[in-house]
Amino acid sequence: MAEITLPQLGETVTEGTITRWFKKVGDTIAADEPLFEVSTDKVDTEVPSPIAGTLTEIRVAEGETVAVGTVIAVVGGAGASPAPAPAPVEAPAPVAAPAPAPAPAPAPAPTPVATPAPTPVATPAPAQVAQSNKLLSPVVRRLVNDHGINIDALQGTGPGGRITREDVLDYIDRNGLAAQPAATVVAPAPAPAPVVTPAPAPVAAPAPAPTPAPAAAPRPTSTLGDREQVIPLSKIRRLTGSHMVMSLETSPHSFTVVEVDYANVDKTRSAVKESWKTSEGFSLTYLPFISRAVVDALAEFPHLNASIEGDNLIVHSYVDLGIAVDLDYAGLLVPVVRSADAKRLRAIAREIHDLASRARGRKLSPDEITGGTFTLSNNGSAGALIAMPIINQPQVAILSTDAIVRKPVVVAMPDGSESIAIHPMGHLSMSWDHRAFDGAYAGRFLSRVKQILETQDWSAEL
Repeated sequence: MAEITLPQLGETVTEGTITRWFKKVGDTIAADEPLFEVSTDKVDTEVPSPIAGTLTEIRVAEGETVAVGTVIAVVGGAGASPAPAPAPVEAPAPVAAPAPAPAPAPAPAPTPVATPAPTPVATPAPAQVAQSNKLLSPVVRRLVNDHGINIDALQGTGPGGRITREDVLDYIDRNGLAAQPAATVVAPAPAPAPVVTPAPAPVAAPAPAPTPAPAAAPRPTSTLGDREQVIPLSKIRRLTGSHMVMSLETSPHSFTVVEVDYANVDKTRSAVKESWKTSEGFSLTYLPFISRAVVDALAEFPHLNASIEGDNLIVHSYVDLGIAVDLDYAGLLVPVVRSADAKRLRAIAREIHDLASRARGRKLSPDEITGGTFTLSNNGSAGALIAMPIINQPQVAILSTDAIVRKPVVVAMPDGSESIAIHPMGHLSMSWDHRAFDGAYAGRFLSRVKQILETQDWSAEL
């Protein structure tokens, strides 16, 4: 028997949610065959079995969130039987309480002095989850307790109707709930001073209990009709949205655009188009050329290859180039080409193709989508003329490669005259953090990228 644990899926990943089991108990599995799919705050990915054998036990159901290193399954040799359930532990017999000692005779009671009744102590109502027999994971139970949610109000979408963390988060989002503060205990009012005269002293009125804070105004009732469709935001949409809002609140975004003539790039692409497709198995697009030009220009304008920490600009001596990949409208991932400054055009093209393919197949590890120093967003593949991307924090700039279209341009002739010709033209649009540098620096960087694309002999790298 071998225990399968939730692996470490990235340096900062501490837990994961099992979203799907590809095998059921009793199925055989080969080494490196996908066993389950896990969702983290970084990425959703398939995890292969480290050994071959028979899946004899699944300890973590779909929808449950567990810490890294938790045993989630057991795999035995071929034909092994499922692991037996542990024998129940016999509860110890109750111990009889000792008989109480006889109470002493009561002393005569003194004449009572009237005292105010103490203010009652505010006692919080017991959490609904404590009264429920529903099976909850520790993470789900903590969320329910923290937000004071009535378990019976939740609809579970997990196996057998089990309530998952996503069910609770969706309920919190829909109802605008916030975590409840700890209950405050109201101290009783102090007793009055003792009576020192035969005449009865006036009895002090008890201190009034504090007025409770007014209840929050109810959220407006939805007026959705039959023609509206309610689509809960997916996890990747919520994470993307949170990161984008944070970026806009962090960086003063500025925007600079240049137009590039891709005739020089097209000449090289056309010359190697067929041989490249035969030898590499995929098409040579404009993106590797743009990536290579950006890497060269960053060496001359290093303040764009940087991040901000507090009051410091951290300039990186290497280029880890992020490439934004659309997941067929289901979300966005940014895998990273490591040490792109040390790679030539062919190597960059191969790595971009590999990362994009594995991103769409949900086969990236969290470490492959973290730690970039500069990002490219290929909006041109969707036909966008000009895009204004949001900076991928903590970086200071992001470049959109926009649609390339053929249109008339003025070109210089060998004799010094000018003529009109049809060339492939496209925009490079960059959002940048005005804390890091100014517009002149951004403009000169883009002008340098444009110059490299329009004049470099690309055939030398192929």
